[in-house]
Amino acid sequence: MTLASEEKNAELGPEETRPHLVMRYAARSDVGLVRAKNDDSAYAGRHLAVVADGMGGHAGGNVASASTVLDLIHLDHDDYDGDAGTVLADEIQTANSILSQLVHVDPLLAGMGTTVTALLLADGKLNYAHIGDSRAYRLRDGAFEQVSVDHTFVQRLVDEGRLRPEEAETHPHKNVLMRVLGDVDASPELDLNELEAREGDRWLLCSDGLNFVPHHMVEAVVRGTASVARAADQLIELTLAAGSPDNVTVIVLDIIADDDAASSAAAATSDSGAEAEAPIAADTEADLTDPAHAAEPKSGNPGPDPSFQEGVNTVLLTPAPAEDTRTDPNLGAHLTAEVLRLELEARPHELVGAAALALETGKIPNIAGRAVARRAATVLTHRQESADAAADEETAAPVGRPRRRWFRWAVTLVVLAVVGVGLWFGYAWTQTRYYVGEVDGRVAIYNGVSQQLGPIKLSTVHSVTEIQVSSLPSFSQQRVKETIPARDLPDAELVVRNLSLGHDFDERQCPTVSPSPSAIPSAKSSASPAKATPKPSSSATAKPSAAASPSGTPSSPAACGGAR
Repeated sequence: MTLASEEKNAELGPEETRPHLVMRYAARSDVGLVRAKNDDSAYAGRHLAVVADGMGGHAGGNVASASTVLDLIHLDHDDYDGDAGTVLADEIQTANSILSQLVHVDPLLAGMGTTVTALLLADGKLNYAHIGDSRAYRLRDGAFEQVSVDHTFVQRLVDEGRLRPEEAETHPHKNVLMRVLGDVDASPELDLNELEAREGDRWLLCSDGLNFVPHHMVEAVVRGTASVARAADQLIELTLAAGSPDNVTVIVLDIIADDDAASSAAAATSDSGAEAEAPIAADTEADLTDPAHAAEPKSGNPGPDPSFQEGVNTVLLTPAPAEDTRTDPNLGAHLTAEVLRLELEARPHELVGAAALALETGKIPNIAGRAVARRAATVLTHRQESADAAADEETAAPVGRPRRRWFRWAVTLVVLAVVGVGLWFGYAWTQTRYYVGEVDGRVAIYNGVSQQLGPIKLSTVHSVTEIQVSSLPSFSQQRVKETIPARDLPDAELVVRNLSLGHDFDERQCPTVSPSPSAIPSAKSSASPAKATPKPSSSATAKPSAAASPSGTPSSPAACGGAR
């Protein structure tokens, strides 16, 4: 049975009997024994857990993972009204677009990317999103299983039956990724699912650095360690003991009931020095009820890492007053790392890896204020604002919107008008042109040009002569079928006249000897064009005279090519 069908068939009972579920968590990250910097980032809270493993070398991996995780931390709540899965997917796609903009601003970051594996707990469901080769495991009812599927070249070989799973672990190309966020795809394909959140389940999210620990040892730790904090610590220790050639990041979390009665009891005992947040993180040494401690980044490799700033397009943000936390259109100018710290102080959490270092140093990946403004809007929207700030926001938000909408419509109408006038003038110009072609096997004069604009014909038949195309020389037949352009109507008539006289139509010349009336065919004439051709005289090469004979020779110079 697939996970999707399993979750669809789950019986959860009436809505009113469902307990309110939250996560009890522990997050750890370590740079390892070989790498110079940590490209992993992770966040864990009451409703959100996300692991990101950055790639892209010295300049980009830590930027990609930190930017993505910091863009998602505002999702750590459960007020989604049934749309949590859609919101999670949209936010990850937005994080991907921010990475693309970072690369556009700083070409040194080209090729950077990050994996993402995330769980969002809301309305009794776990909304799952995954891309890359970080992993998600679940321990339920004694069964330990991998929920995620690696988006790697080797996993594709396994899926196609060309490689055995045990061979994949030692394959030389096991780290070649097929799907990631970053500078590779404008809209990457995510694995999305809505899973049952069952009280007592344990989950493990980890970067691929944990793959150096044998699977059975990982399972033994997750299964046999009651404390999520101790389990996370042991997994890091096992990775380091195995040589840890890569960064390693793990989140171990339990799904537990947030019992109001238990919370009240814990709050009551907090007055006597007990931990108020015992139902959430009872197995951690940190007192998460302390706001100052809750906002403190926790990392497996503490201390500043100067490599985070090298080759990275970041902005050191200037601290802003704590009271200036309103959401407004200009927040991109003054968002600070302090704003993010204030957001995180409002709830228990653990932030580790490159994201924790970015928050600690104030080096937030930034695209000319655009990403900063978006982060401010999303983060501060979920903070409880004062009544005055809310009122200011309501009155300030509509300002300028009608004007911008009117301006867009005006620009659109002007563009359409210009295009329409241009098309009309273009069509009018085509109607001043003529050409000679064929209609039903006869030579005809067309008004317009011989092209079409989609289904619209740009020419009409002006007149049809009695000259049969088949009676013309082969070369003239071919030219008539391909159409012969003319400057104007007299020029087109001259082409027809030359065709009827057997002259070269390209010479546009008039005969000086007046032909007989039968020389110019009409709709009623049955004379052969060959018999109507006059014999040349000694004056045949003279220039055409304006005083032509009234027997049919044109008297206008333009009619005989005088306008050329």
